[in-house]
Amino acid sequence: VYRGSVKDFQGFDANQDAEALYNAMKGFGSDKEAILDLITSRSNKQRVEICQAYKSLYGKDLIADLKYELTGKFERLIVSLMRPPAYADAKEIKDAISGVGTDEKCLIEILASRTNQEIHDLVAAYKDAYERDLEADIVGDTSGHFKKMLVVLLQGAREEDDVVSEDLVEQDAKDLLEAGELKWGTDEAQFIYILGRRSRQHLRLVFDEYLKIAGKPIERSIRGELSGDFEKLMLAVVKCIRSTAEYFAERLYKAMKGLGTRDNTLIRIMVSRSEIDMLDIREVFRTKYEKSLYNMIKEDTSGEYKKTLLKLCGGDDDAAGEFFPEAAQVAYRMWELSAVKVELRGTVQPAGDFNDDGDAQVLRKAMKGLGTDEGAIIEVVTKRSNAQRQQILKAYKAHYGRDLMADLKSELSGSLAKLILGLMLTPAQYDAKQLRKAVEGAGTDESVLIEIMATRNNQEIRAINEAYQEAYHKSLEDDLSSDTSGHFKRILVSLALGNRDEGPENLTQAQEDAKKLADVSSNDSSDSLETRFLSILCTRSYPHLRRVFQEFIKMTNHDVEHAIKKRMSGDVRDAFVAIVRSVKNKPAFFADKLYKSMKGAGTDERTLTRIMISRSEIDLFNIRGEFIDLFDKSLHHMIEKDTSGDYRKALLALCGGED
Repeated sequence: VYRGSVKDFQGFDANQDAEALYNAMKGFGSDKEAILDLITSRSNKQRVEICQAYKSLYGKDLIADLKYELTGKFERLIVSLMRPPAYADAKEIKDAISGVGTDEKCLIEILASRTNQEIHDLVAAYKDAYERDLEADIVGDTSGHFKKMLVVLLQGAREEDDVVSEDLVEQDAKDLLEAGELKWGTDEAQFIYILGRRSRQHLRLVFDEYLKIAGKPIERSIRGELSGDFEKLMLAVVKCIRSTAEYFAERLYKAMKGLGTRDNTLIRIMVSRSEIDMLDIREVFRTKYEKSLYNMIKEDTSGEYKKTLLKLCGGDDDAAGEFFPEAAQVAYRMWELSAVKVELRGTVQPAGDFNDDGDAQVLRKAMKGLGTDEGAIIEVVTKRSNAQRQQILKAYKAHYGRDLMADLKSELSGSLAKLILGLMLTPAQYDAKQLRKAVEGAGTDESVLIEIMATRNNQEIRAINEAYQEAYHKSLEDDLSSDTSGHFKRILVSLALGNRDEGPENLTQAQEDAKKLADVSSNDSSDSLETRFLSILCTRSYPHLRRVFQEFIKMTNHDVEHAIKKRMSGDVRDAFVAIVRSVKNKPAFFADKLYKSMKGAGTDERTLTRIMISRSEIDLFNIRGEFIDLFDKSLHHMIEKDTSGDYRKALLALCGGED
């Protein structure tokens, strides 16, 4: 099935098009609208024919005339469209290695993503256009393991056999593990050989096997074992093996997010993928970033440049509201990966040689007299487990006849006080306090209710109920019921019971559950819709729900999260989405919330503090891994950049390291 956005123009006439372009550039000024309309509605093969017809009719070079008549980004885009794909790639690479410095990102993008045949065509086009050997030029402009991997990719010799040996899959996964995680130093040659030569189908299975035996995705090991441009190249290869469309969707998003636009990247991808997989890229983009590629281009560019890019994009998926096979495959792969058992690790461990009385004395000394030694307080509180902090509370009372919490509250202030005091509470007490704050006073903080209630297990929920009753002499269920309403209230009350099933998946039941969710039609009452989702999402075990979600994708080609967003709204939608994301990958759910708490202007310190406290002994190490996988920057780095003073020092201590 053709997945490009640009197709052959029906009734094509090269001479007629050449004449139309000549007229558009004739005289004073040029008709840019006519030029972009014509060129974006013809395939590359047809554009090449137009160039030949133009020269035959007028004795002039069409590309040279377009360069003369047009300017800036619009000119670069139109001229790129006129070149055959291999020559366009050759021009990009020539520009990347010419002059002072090298555009490594361009080299990585092209050589990591092209097929064997595309690589062969590129090498030939480079020789033809510049009378130079591409491999020799690459070797002369790069170095080290980065150079070696580029040379391997330039051979265009990746295996293409779809028949996969299970034994070889297991052996390659084992070899990669032994070359990196299990070795003092890294055997880069093993990574280059396997990732540079094996077939795509084979490598996808190797990555799955690696996750099982290493307990982490191959990308995370590459980040830990490799560095610099070599690391970036290997990550790009892995991403393209998994899904070329997903790789380019991510590249396009990064080219436009934030201040400024990376126009060279935007132009290169929109041109090079317009007749290959632009529809797949659009679908993955819409699913992954909850925004259409069309709308992001529309908001980030202007003028004829924008109009041309939008025509290459080929449509607005926000308007269509559809969910397509490529996006479904990406979603299904993520569900399968999430089902692999990974050990959860906190960043705060019990201190060795712990002495509760000694710690109590250190804290008392830090708060006695004029001024407060915040550094000493941070050192003790962040380097002890919660159970040890509870012992320190008792030792402090026994030794000094004083309440440590009251003293800390008196001596500390602002964000640091909230963080340290939160750490001194038990997890259940802390969650109970956050829930109480969310429902008391004017207004309700639904996001806090959703975050806590949707992510805690049965044991944690029951402990929260007890802590809430003890602290506020009211039941949590009563407060949730009185402060919320409708289906949202029913969801919270159901979760507050802490009665989720804890058994394994049941395939037959999972298929029935998936059918129940998928069969909800627009004819059903709103009551029936929410009730069906509630009865499954709030009661089934996590392993079972993962299977339900996989079966749902098989049945509908939709991800269940997409279905929720399409059918529901407001707090009900947000609560169900939080449950789904928690089931799918809880560390990734919290990584996303942490990122959103710090991105852009200002910091949501309440969310940042709450998650750093509540996950520090459960899965903050895993959250760190997901954070860098999702956002290409470490949690440590973002905290360091976004916070300050003793609050930052305490957060970084909880974070536990730079990735």
